[in-house]
Amino acid sequence: MFTRELQYDLPSELIAQQPRSRRDASRLLVLDQRSGRCRHETFNRLPDLLPSGALLVLNDTRVLPARLKMHRRTGGRVEGLYIGDVSPGVWEMMVTGAGRLRAEEELFVDGSEQRLRLLDRMERGTWQVRPEPPGEVVAILERDGFMPLPPYIQRRGEISADQAALDAERYQTIYACQLGAVAAPTAGLHFTPELFERLRTAGFEIVPVTLHVGMGTFAPIRVENLADHLMHAEWYDCPASTAASINRARDEGRPIIGVGTTSVRVLETCAGEDGTVQAGTGWTRIFIYPPRRFKVVTGMITNFHLPGSTLLALLFAFAGREHVLGAYNEAIRERYRFYSYGDAMLVYPDAVGGGKR
Repeated sequence: MFTRELQYDLPSELIAQQPRSRRDASRLLVLDQRSGRCRHETFNRLPDLLPSGALLVLNDTRVLPARLKMHRRTGGRVEGLYIGDVSPGVWEMMVTGAGRLRAEEELFVDGSEQRLRLLDRMERGTWQVRPEPPGEVVAILERDGFMPLPPYIQRRGEISADQAALDAERYQTIYACQLGAVAAPTAGLHFTPELFERLRTAGFEIVPVTLHVGMGTFAPIRVENLADHLMHAEWYDCPASTAASINRARDEGRPIIGVGTTSVRVLETCAGEDGTVQAGTGWTRIFIYPPRRFKVVTGMITNFHLPGSTLLALLFAFAGREHVLGAYNEAIRERYRFYSYGDAMLVYPDAVGGGKR
C-alpha cells in the first residue's frame, strides 16, 4: 500500500475542539467488517451492540502532563513537550518557541523555580535537556505541566483554569492507572462508570493491557511505500492474567474486541502464529497495514483517525480500505465529530449483517 492511499478530505469544522458534555453521549458508527454496511448509534448503547460473550481489551495507560510553558532569559515564549528519558537526569524534549535555541541555554518554567538546560539537539529535531535543580520527571511534570493535547485541538491564547481542568479530566480515560503516555488512547475516552457496570452486568469480560502512547502516533508517514516506514517504539505490558483471559476466550469461540488501535497493537505484538497470546513487557515497533492478517482481535472500537496516519492504515488492514473510506464519508455527511475529542466506530463481522448478537 502507498501512503497516498491513506488520504481523505475532512472539513476542518468537524475536528472536535471540546469533548461532549457526557463521555458516553458520543455518536457511534457501527461498521460491518464484511459487507461495509453502516448503522448510526450512540456510545451508551454499546452493551446492546456488542456480539454476545465478547471480551473487551482496554489500554490502561495514563497520560503525563507532559507539556511545559517556559520562557527564555530574554522573555521569549517557549513550549516544551517531554518525550522520554535519554539517560538518568536527561530528558528528550520537543522544544518550540521564538528565536534560535542554543546549546547550554537555560529555559525557565513559568510560575516555578524549575529550569531546563538545553544540552544537544537530537537527530529528530528534539533536544536533550537537563532539569535544574534535578528531580524525578513525574514529580516535575505533575507540579508544573499541562495536558499534552494533540496539535489539531486549538487552545489559542492564555488557557483558563476551567479549560485546563476540563482537558486534564477529559483527555484521560476513567480507568487510566499506568502513568507514562504523552497522548491518550482516545477510543477509551467514551466509557463511564455506569457504562462499565452495564457491560459487566450483561456478561461482557473486560481486561487491561498497557501501551504508553508516544508522540510518534502523530508523526506523518514520510515515505511513499508503507513497507519503508519505520514505526516509533512504544513501551507495552500484557499481564499474565490478561493473556490467560484472552486465550480462554479464543478457546471458547468468544469474540475479542480491541478498544483502540493501541490495545490491538499490544495483542498483535504478543500473539504467536497460532494466535495464542503470551504475557510480556517491552518495546514494540509493530506497524500494521494491509494486507496483514490479524491473529487475535475479531472486532474493534476506535475513534476516527487522521488522513495519512499509521492508525488509519491499521483500520484499513482490519476492515478494508473501501469499507473504511465509505464509513468515513458517511460520517462526514452525517456531521460526526472527528479525532481525539470526537465520536467513535464499532467494527466487527456481521455488525449490521444480521449475525448473532
